[in-house]
Amino acid sequence: MAKKSKREFIWLECKECGERNYRTDISVAEGTPKLELKKYCKSERKHTVHKIRRK
Repeated sequence: MAKKSKREFIWLECKECGERNYRTDISVAEGTPKLELKKYCKSERKHTVHKIRRK
């Protein structure tokens, strides 16, 4: 039997336009981290803050 993964797929959503631009996986062993990263937004055409969103 396979082990259950302690990783979860999440989307990174732009705070300014609300578009979900990036998909990544995070470790949820000790709970969900509060993650905010500055990433490039295609619709805004600049670097903006992106936060975690689940689909």
